[in-house]
Amino acid sequence: MTRLVRSFASDRRMFLAGALVLVATPALAQVPSATPMLVWRDAGCGCCVAWSEQMRRSGRFSITVQNVPDMGAVKRRLGVPADLASCHTTEVGGFVVEGHVPLADIVRLLSAQNAVIGGIAAPGMPVGSPGMEVSSGRRDAFDVIAFHRTGSRSVFARYPALDGPN
Repeated sequence: MTRLVRSFASDRRMFLAGALVLVATPALAQVPSATPMLVWRDAGCGCCVAWSEQMRRSGRFSITVQNVPDMGAVKRRLGVPADLASCHTTEVGGFVVEGHVPLADIVRLLSAQNAVIGGIAAPGMPVGSPGMEVSSGRRDAFDVIAFHRTGSRSVFARYPALDGPN
């Protein structure tokens, strides 16, 4: 009889453990994983590291930083228009992100999955953009430009100038 009770208790534990796995598996499957992000940069550029670190801290991206001696070649290969160039170029979710683009714009781009857009760019190195912050809190006005696979462009987001902290 004791052996039968032990067997029943063991079987019950196994059943409960199996049920827990079945219940927990869909919940675990819904946990979003970080999206891979490959950042191409010149080894001497510190603001690229600052931008990449902001993306990493968001928890949305797993970052790989690749130092390259010829950023021009990377930009040409990925189709970044020369007049939209900045200091670093990123590949994420099938898109190109050029320069100091804010996190919210990258998330919006990935969510939209617009097949016409090849990438987005924050041309130049606007003061106050992510990775280009200054202690005064000042930000230059800048636009994030969508460059389309058709060769056309559109304004993806606008950021007004700020004189200091809001």
